[in-house]
Amino acid sequence: MVPGGSGPAMPGMQGTSSTATAPADAKAGPNAVTIDNFAFAPATLTVPVGTTVTWTNRDEEPHNVAASDGGFHSPNLGAGARYTFTFTKAGSFAYICAIHPFMHATVVVTP
Repeated sequence: MVPGGSGPAMPGMQGTSSTATAPADAKAGPNAVTIDNFAFAPATLTVPVGTTVTWTNRDEEPHNVAASDGGFHSPNLGAGARYTFTFTKAGSFAYICAIHPFMHATVVVTP
């Protein structure tokens, strides 16, 4: 089990990719998570394998995105900054903001 998650940890995230970008005024899409008022929204996002998820920090405070199983970890994101990660394996991926560990959410990746 992933600590704080609802399923097993998925080791070996080979073939995944991630990027962090400077502030942008992009609209949230169906594969987007916003960070606002010290919370991830939605708290659970379900996507198919191969989907790139984008997190956008809408808070004035810095945040990051850190998988409980160590599979991905963003740099600290300032206000308006974005981070993307492509999920290449099915499973349930719990994550937190390592700066504010009370912030937690999950990406569920379906086959």
